[in-house]
Amino acid sequence: MTLYTTITDAITDYTGLSPTAFFTISAMMVVVYKLVSTMFVAADDYVAVKRDQQFILREPVQIGDITEEELRPYNGSDPNKPLLMAIKGKIYDVSRSRMFYGPGGPYALFAGRDASRALALMSFEPSDLTGNIEGLSASELEVLEDWEAKFEEKYVKVGQLVSERTSTVEDETKVE
Repeated sequence: MTLYTTITDAITDYTGLSPTAFFTISAMMVVVYKLVSTMFVAADDYVAVKRDQQFILREPVQIGDITEEELRPYNGSDPNKPLLMAIKGKIYDVSRSRMFYGPGGPYALFAGRDASRALALMSFEPSDLTGNIEGLSASELEVLEDWEAKFEEKYVKVGQLVSERTSTVEDETKVE
C-alpha cells in the first residue's frame, strides 16, 4: 500500500494532476498515437518500399562516341541504363543525381539530350533542348561555361556526341 501511495503522491507532485487525470491523459495519448501512426506506412513496409525504389548506383561506364539519337534512351526511363546528359557535345553520367535528372525530377527533360542551349538560356522550353549554341550572347555563353565547369567537377565524362556514325571496317566487310 505504501508503494501505491508513493506513486500517487509522486504523480501529483511532478505533474500537478490527480492520478486519475494523469492515467486518463496517458491512455488518450497512447490511443491517439496508435490512430495517427496507422495513417502512415509502417516501418517494415517503408524499408521494403525504399528497397524496391532504390536505384543501384554503378560505376560510370565509358560509352565513347555516340549520336544524339543514340543518347536519347539514356533518359532514365530504363533503370538498367545510366542516366546521361550532354553539354557542348560532352556526355556526362548524371546517375548520381537521379532525383534531379531522372523521371519526375525538375531537370528530367535534360536527360538523354544535349542541353547546352537550354542551360545557357536557363530555359525549360523543348525547342531549346539542343546542342546548337549559335546566336547566343556573350553572357549566355558565360552561363554555359559555368554549367560546363560544374558538370566537369561533379560528374564523370563518359563520351562525346558525334554528328553521325562513321562506318567501321566491319561494316564495310559486311557490305561486300
